[in-house]
Parts: sequence; structure tokens; C-alpha cells
Amino acid sequence: MDIEKEYKKVNSKDALRKTDYCPCCNHSQLSIFYEVYQVPVHSCLMLDSQEEALSFPCEDVILAFCNHCGFITNLVFEPRWSAYAENYEDQQSFSPTFNKFALKIAENLISRYQLHNKDIVEIGCSKGDFLILLCELGNNRGIGIDPSVLPGRIESEAAARVEFISEYYSLEHSRYKKDLLCCRHTLEHIHPAYQFLSTVRKSIEKLDTPVFFEIPDTIRVLKAAAFEDIYYEHCSYFTPGSLASLFRSCEFSIEDIYLDYNDQYLLIEAASADYESTIRHPLEENIEQLTHYVKEFQVLIEKKLNWWRKNLQLWYENGDKVIIWGSGSKCVAFMTTLHVSDQIEYVVDINPHRHGKFIPGVGKEIKSPEFLRKSKPDRIIIMNAIYREEIQDIACKLGIASEMIALGDEHEYL
Repeated sequence: MDIEKEYKKVNSKDALRKTDYCPCCNHSQLSIFYEVYQVPVHSCLMLDSQEEALSFPCEDVILAFCNHCGFITNLVFEPRWSAYAENYEDQQSFSPTFNKFALKIAENLISRYQLHNKDIVEIGCSKGDFLILLCELGNNRGIGIDPSVLPGRIESEAAARVEFISEYYSLEHSRYKKDLLCCRHTLEHIHPAYQFLSTVRKSIEKLDTPVFFEIPDTIRVLKAAAFEDIYYEHCSYFTPGSLASLFRSCEFSIEDIYLDYNDQYLLIEAASADYESTIRHPLEENIEQLTHYVKEFQVLIEKKLNWWRKNLQLWYENGDKVIIWGSGSKCVAFMTTLHVSDQIEYVVDINPHRHGKFIPGVGKEIKSPEFLRKSKPDRIIIMNAIYREEIQDIACKLGIASEMIALGDEHEYL
């Protein structure tokens, strides 16, 4: 891949500068509020060598928000890097915590929309876990569309009723019958969000067909200054207000918008319509509120980054052995934003398909939890606090008594 290009650097000292246009509402003048340079263009591609990982292509992230609809985007995102393939490893179903959440969502959808012996289409199905779960619980049939899908990865009696298609979603997929269309953690990877959702709407022939989308909640990212959730693949950042605005503009009627997974995820249930609704949901924020959250983020982010840099360097100088638990996108964002590769011994993950692979842009090899028995680190940094209890349980069974700190714990010291 060609990684040589000219980078247009911008001066972040001028708060909320305005430039370009919004990919969702086409409104001009977006306000820049956060910049991070030279981050890997993919966080979840599994690389076979440290050399390949260290030479992985990097680009910039320059976030700006639309003063009209509230959508947040990376102004310098290059769509040419959106190349998802079989070695894109984002499967989360090795976590009991995540599986419990997925089961709850699946059961709720089946109950609400009476999904028994029905046809379900999932856009961005990854390795197929959630789609197969929906088909197991409701004796449904499924079509999973994702260029990174690996048919046969998931063993299930429902697998025979599921067809996987290794493609990007398009109008060609209109031919598949759908009693529910779902899309989880995909919309944030798509830069022309309005164009994509318009295609989704055009692909649905029957009015009132339910759709379900799940994405990260950007209000939480702003309030917590969660820089670990800002990385290159996520070119589109939605709040309840901007998500609802997009769905309404694409002729969907909104049934519900809500938060889940410790308020990390934003979920929307809608139905295909033949009009643009004007009804607002109570969870939607206005532009004044969003502007306030953005300004709070700009103040808190510097404090948070400085806290981590200071303490990681202190632990390093004291000879403490520090490891990271969780090798996904949060880990990549954490290490490349802070530039702390030297201060981290290694990275652990429970996903066996990641073991022995190397992290893009960082070069650290991913180890299994069993490696803790040998290494016995002094401190474990947990990339997502929702897994704290699960990780503590695994560490206890391995006889590990390391100090644990999760991202977010630093707030009590700021």
C-alpha cells in the first residue's frame, strides 16, 4: 500500500474553527475540536509479523461537528483505506459479558417484532454471531452481508438457515426478503452516512419494515474524553440527536432510541416510511447542548492524556511491568495517541484468533491470558471497564494478583 502522502496540518489552538461540509446534511461550516496524527488506518487487521505491524499505513484524525445536525466526522478520512477482509478480527463473542448483552438485545427484538420463522438481514454481520443467535432463538432464516465474514466460523444448528455474503451492502441486496434489517457497529465505519442509509431505505420495499442499528454513543465519548474510542476506522460519530436526524431525513419513522451496555452503545429502532417525520425523541440533544459537551471535552482531554503519560512514565521508571488487557481498537487508540509503546510490556486478549498476531502501528504481539502465569505483571490496564469483573475472575483463576486499573478510573484523580 502507498503510505506516502502530503499531510495538511492544522493548528488546534484556534478552538472550534470552521471548515468543509457535513456528509449527513450537506451543511457548510463544521467546527474542528480534536486532532490526533499518524494513527493506523485499521485497528483490527491481524498482522503476522512485528515488521508488518510497525510499517502499517497511518493517517490523521481531525474531528469536527456540524453546527446544523450535530454529526461529527473525521475531516481528513480517506475512503480508500476502508478495506475490510477476512483478517479483520473484531469478534467479541468470546466474552461472557458481551454475550449476555447480545442475548438480551436479541430476545428483545424477537419479542417486539414477533420474529419467529421470519427472514432477517444483517448488514455488517462480522463473523455472524448475532445473526445466528437471532436465527437460533426464533427459528429464523438469515442473510449476513459483510466483506470480512468467515462462513463456518460459528457452529450452530441454525447455520444451515443462514447465508453469508462477502460483499458490501448495495441495492443489489434488495432482492432478499427481510422481516427485520439489523446493522450493529457498522454505520460508524461509513463516511457517506447519508448515502449509505438512503441505500438501505431504498432497498426496503415493504413499508413499516423494522430496522435496528447499534453504534457507539458519542455523547459518552465527549463527556468522558474517551480518546480510546476515537480511531481511524470510526470516521462517523453519532449522538442521539444526529442519529435521529439522519434516520428522519432518509424516511424512517423512529420507534425508539436508547442507551445500553453501561451507556456505551446507542441503539435505534425504526421503521421504513414514505415521509420525513418531524417528531423528536426525548433522548435527542440540541446543538447548544452538543456544543457544551464539545467544549468540556476539549478541557478534559488534555488533563486525561497528561495523567496517563505521567503515570505510565512513572511506572516505567520504577521498573513496573505493565500490560494491557484488550487488543482491539481501544488498545490501538490508547497506545498510538499516547505514544507509549515502550511503557507497555505486552497485550493480552481472550480472542484465540488474535493470539500470536501483531497490533497495527504498535508492533506488540498479542498473548493469551495464560501468558500471565509466566509474566506476572505488576499492573494490568483494562481497556473497557465493563469487563473488569470478568477479567478479575480470569486473573484470579490464573493465580494473578496484579493491580488493575481501567480506563475511566483516572477521573477520580483529575
